[in-house]
Amino acid sequence: MHAPQPHLAILGVAKSYGGPMVVNDVSLQLTRGEFVTLLGDSGCGKTTLLRIVAGFARPDRGRVMLAGSDMTQAPPARRRMGFVFQSYALFPTKTVAQNIGFALAMAGKPRAATDHRVGELARLFEIEALLTRYPHELSGGQQQRVALARALASDPEVLLLDEPMSALDARIRTRLRAEIRSLVERLGITTLYVTHDQEEALALSDRVAVIRQGRIEQVGTPADIYHRPATRFVAQFVGASNLIKGRADARGIEDAGEIWPIQPTPALKSGGSLTALYRPEHLDVSADPQDGLAGRITALTFLGSFVRLDIALPSGRHVIADRPSLAGRNGYAIGMPVSVRPDPRHAVIVRDEVA
Repeated sequence: MHAPQPHLAILGVAKSYGGPMVVNDVSLQLTRGEFVTLLGDSGCGKTTLLRIVAGFARPDRGRVMLAGSDMTQAPPARRRMGFVFQSYALFPTKTVAQNIGFALAMAGKPRAATDHRVGELARLFEIEALLTRYPHELSGGQQQRVALARALASDPEVLLLDEPMSALDARIRTRLRAEIRSLVERLGITTLYVTHDQEEALALSDRVAVIRQGRIEQVGTPADIYHRPATRFVAQFVGASNLIKGRADARGIEDAGEIWPIQPTPALKSGGSLTALYRPEHLDVSADPQDGLAGRITALTFLGSFVRLDIALPSGRHVIADRPSLAGRNGYAIGMPVSVRPDPRHAVIVRDEVA
């Protein structure tokens, strides 16, 4: 079988503003209808890359392709892409209806056709009662829906979103991200989404591209990024982590007299230095001091569905373990002696450097 042709292709794109490279030879391909998130810290280049795709910035080199056509030099209006800005950028002196229909009006569409499309989108986003209001009369969540409706008014082939939920509170973000995901699935629209929020990226995406200092560090499904991070940076950036660096041993990784078990892998035969990741939920904790690595609880944080334990080991290493909070704190207490038993089935060897 042939792999599906990319709908949106970013090919070797690079950008500098006179100093270090902001985007450094980035390549990424999206199939039609795919939802891909660019995830990274502030200043890593993800918004610049999104603006290059939209046509608001020109790359120093590389190409942007849409459905096989080269769009690198095309102005934004010719790219058939809808853009949702972080601030939403709604026109303050225009009503909701006028904001949604702005691009259609500017394109000279008949008034009846524009009104029909505005009505369709208003029903889709459940904002029919807001059409005569102005942006300052809307809540943050309502403004976001208007911005999305405006971006979709001209039936774009690609939807680009630049941290559209960063200004909303956590409860609204959780609800609206589910709405966004449901919407793009129903419309089948190719979507490139920018965020620094790892939970948001994992919840929304078909694939996640983790960006560091202008380069893509890893691209994969949310499960791949979380459970099989390729590098130390990804392991630390996405989710809580215990990273153990030591000497490869037939049983796992040995460091300071501790053996951290890993399922057999060719890397363990090298005898060299390795780093392994153990997620907090993959460390079992027991009150039996003979049942693993002996330690003592130094901190305890109740986080609703689970309790996070900070455990000091005799080597001086601190690890974190997450245990279900089925009844209060499950009898755990600061200062309590415990043993830690890592689950070798979920241990992952990660690279210390980008290859």
